[in-house]
Amino acid sequence: MATAETNTALTADSSPILAGMSAIGELFNGFFEWFGNLGIFSWQVLRACVTPPFEWREFIRQLDEIGSKSLPLVALAGCAIGAVLSMESRSSLTRFGAKSLLPSAIVYSVITEMGPIITALVVSGRVGAGIGAELASMKVTEQIDAIEASAVNPYRLLAATRILACILMLPLLTVAADACGLLMGWFAATLAEPLSLRQFFEIGFQGARYRDFLPPTFKTAVFGLITGVIACYLGMRTTGGAEGVGRAATSSVVVSSLFVILADVVLVKFILVFFQ
Repeated sequence: MATAETNTALTADSSPILAGMSAIGELFNGFFEWFGNLGIFSWQVLRACVTPPFEWREFIRQLDEIGSKSLPLVALAGCAIGAVLSMESRSSLTRFGAKSLLPSAIVYSVITEMGPIITALVVSGRVGAGIGAELASMKVTEQIDAIEASAVNPYRLLAATRILACILMLPLLTVAADACGLLMGWFAATLAEPLSLRQFFEIGFQGARYRDFLPPTFKTAVFGLITGVIACYLGMRTTGGAEGVGRAATSSVVVSSLFVILADVVLVKFILVFFQ
């Protein structure tokens, strides 16, 4: 009797542990399954990109949708970055007696890091949610199935065009954000102490090299790839009606933003190793 009661107690005590281990195992399985499906999706999109016919009309439409319609928001974000950096940097540099380095601090901060990452996050918020919601609504209303039944490859028409547009437009939007940030940084700096725009750029770019600015700008193409792939994948794999559409839009923003931040850490190290 005592042995049976002991075994029952041990089983009762170990059941929460077994349940916890089972939950962790399911979590790992779901994690690897998600990345496996993402890899299969990426391979299908890559095949669609390199095989004709090419959807040029849809590609140009996506360039306008992702590029020109994101420009006002990106420019506004760039202006805010430049103004904030100018005010904060002036206060910090004045404290250490290095106020003359203010233009250089603004130029290098905006172009090397703040401009690219803020542009990527803004675009992943606007474009990621838009692509995720659009493709998710097409999926739940069976429009994607109808496209496939019409002998049109949905990966080429819907996914490849959007991903390529994101890759191409992110560096251009970054340049626009950098330009707005530098202009607003100069404007905020000259309000506190008069400084001509020419002097600002001469001091800011003194000793600068192309390899100081080109890699950080073109790394946003990777951010565009991440945003496009994640948004298209989550949109085209949606289930569950209107609730699934909302979930896909939210997940597209959250996951793509997280991946952009993680990729930025890796790319910054890569640039420091190979381009400095």
